[in-house]
Amino acid sequence: MEKDGKYEPLLLKNQLCFPTYAAANKIIRRYQPLLKQLDLTYTQYIVMMVLWEREKVNEKDLVQCLYLQANTLTLLLKKLKDKGYITISKDTEDKRNIVITLTEKGRQLKEKAVSVPLTLAQEPWFTVEEAILYKKLIYKILNDGKE
Repeated sequence: MEKDGKYEPLLLKNQLCFPTYAAANKIIRRYQPLLKQLDLTYTQYIVMMVLWEREKVNEKDLVQCLYLQANTLTLLLKKLKDKGYITISKDTEDKRNIVITLTEKGRQLKEKAVSVPLTLAQEPWFTVEEAILYKKLIYKILNDGKE
């Protein structure tokens, strides 16, 4: 091991990315058994959350909202459509735009899903104040330093 500290920036304990990555993995693993009961993956769940909020969304807006790549979203949407939770259609005014709409079956799933965040809110990770601060800091990273 070097004594001069030249490689200090490379130590895992000095990285911001590693604890962020590890924490995200831990949180998502905690979601998995709850989402399995809904027959959803985590990424399918976050798509559904947007649709439960908006009912109908343009694919480009969904990509931007979820910080996903369009090609990642395509397969997710197909699987959600196959499950009967959404419909996918071309915008009647602009055929280049894809519109995703929640189905009645997708609305019914919302009733089952409401327990997921309530269950996870009971985890002892943070106080309410810490959770608010954590979310604020993460969104600051996602938004390139803008609040």
